[in-house]
Amino acid sequence: MTVRATVWGENVHEQTNEIVARIYPDGMHNCIAQALNEDAGIEAISVTLQDPEHGLTDEVLENTDVLLWWGHAAHGDVSDEIVDRVQKRVLEGMGLLVLHSGHYAKIFKRLLGTTCSLKWREAGERERLWVVNPGHPIVQGVGDYIELPHTEMYGEPFAVPNPDEVIFISAFEGGEVFRSGLVYRRGNGKIFYFRPGHETYPIYYDEKVRRVLKNAVKWAQPEGSRWVDSCPNVPADQAPNPVEIKGESLHKPGEEGFK
Repeated sequence: MTVRATVWGENVHEQTNEIVARIYPDGMHNCIAQALNEDAGIEAISVTLQDPEHGLTDEVLENTDVLLWWGHAAHGDVSDEIVDRVQKRVLEGMGLLVLHSGHYAKIFKRLLGTTCSLKWREAGERERLWVVNPGHPIVQGVGDYIELPHTEMYGEPFAVPNPDEVIFISAFEGGEVFRSGLVYRRGNGKIFYFRPGHETYPIYYDEKVRRVLKNAVKWAQPEGSRWVDSCPNVPADQAPNPVEIKGESLHKPGEEGFK
C-alpha cells in the first residue's frame, strides 16, 4: 500500500538568500518530495508556510500518512490553530518527521514538552552520523555511518526528553557530538527527529540522507486503527459488567465531562 507523505516547508530562505536559492532553486520542500517520490511505495506532495492555512488544511491532513516538517526562520509565524490540527492527527496515528532546525518548531516543542534547545556553530565542518541501532528499519541500506563534508554543527546537551530509541549519533570535526536521530511515540503517532539539513549545504541531495528519509516515512506510517481521543462518559448500564449506581453524581448519565 502506498504511503502518502506531505512535506511542509517554511520556504523563506529560498526566497531571501541567494545561496539557498542557488542550491535549492525549486525549494527544499520540493527537493525532499522529489527524493521520496523516487520510491514507488511513497506518494509525496509539498506545501509551504505561505499557502492558505499553511497548506495543512483538514483535507490535506486527512489524506496524509506521514508529515515531514522543515522550518527555521519563521517558527513564530505558524498559526496555533494549525499546530492544534497537526497535533490531533499525530495523536490519532499520523507519523511526523521533524528535520534539522525544526527542533524549534511549535509542533515539536508541543509534542515533546521541552525547549528542544541545543548548541550550534556554522563553520561548514565535517559530520559523521554513526548508526547506533543497526537493526532499526530507518537505517537499512545506510551502512555504518553517513559522512557529510560540510554541515552546521549541533551539540549536546539537546534539551529533549529521553527518546524511545537513539538511531544516530553525530561526531563533528570540531569535537562535539549530538544525538542526531531520535524516535518517539505520542498517542498513536510515531515521531522521528533527523538532524541533517542546513539550508546552505546540498544535504538533501545526498543519497544516504535520501535513503533515511524514505525509510523513515515507511517506518512512521500509521499502524492499526485511528486513535480518536474523545473521553466519553460511559453510562452504568453500558459497562461490560453490571454496575449498581451508589451515591450522588456530579454529571448526568451521558453528559460530557470537563476538559
